[in-house]
Amino acid sequence: MKLKLFAIILSIFVFTQCAFAAPFNAKAKTKRIPAGTKFQLQMLNSISTVNSEGKDFSAILITDQTADSDVILPSGSLVRGSVREIIPAKRMSKGAILYLDFDHVVTPTGRQLPLSLNIVGRTDMTYDGGITTTKGWGDAVKLNWDKTVEITKNATEWGNDIVNDGAAKYVTVPLSAVGGAIGGGVYFVVDSIADLIRKGADVNIFANDVLNVILVEPVDVPVL
Repeated sequence: MKLKLFAIILSIFVFTQCAFAAPFNAKAKTKRIPAGTKFQLQMLNSISTVNSEGKDFSAILITDQTADSDVILPSGSLVRGSVREIIPAKRMSKGAILYLDFDHVVTPTGRQLPLSLNIVGRTDMTYDGGITTTKGWGDAVKLNWDKTVEITKNATEWGNDIVNDGAAKYVTVPLSAVGGAIGGGVYFVVDSIADLIRKGADVNIFANDVLNVILVEPVDVPVL
């Protein structure tokens, strides 16, 4: 009797499971976003190497992701992640480093799909995928040189603009260029010396900033 009752209960359980599972499996469908696909993400909140270690962040896709001409992840889809690690700024102008982890994307059906993304297309990246400001004194000196060139160029343009066309330009332009070169040179020397003892800058990513990322592992997105 007990064995018969157990068999009946087991049959009901199996039938129930099949009844609920069959429609789901019949309709289940996914489309794949391959590895190597590039996304653009717009940050919804700000993060910084000053106070954001372990902090969660959110961003949204700003381009549709399609497969077979169908939009499977529309723009506006939410991507969540967290600040994995922060390395503080150091002396000799070595900037702070910010490491981000991207956790998942929320699909139109409400599913949370794991994501593996790397940030790309930035000149301020470290070899291991962090975001920094200056990588040390050498980088700081290069920035100082760029500033020196800008000072000289602006001074020369100023000398060209303060007088109308005529012989006076042959005086004002060279004098302004020489003055700009001297001023830029002084700036370069003084600031380069200061950069030997100065701490590097912190990394700040602001709300509405756009990050270019690349998909490391393929993602299979459920579709209706």
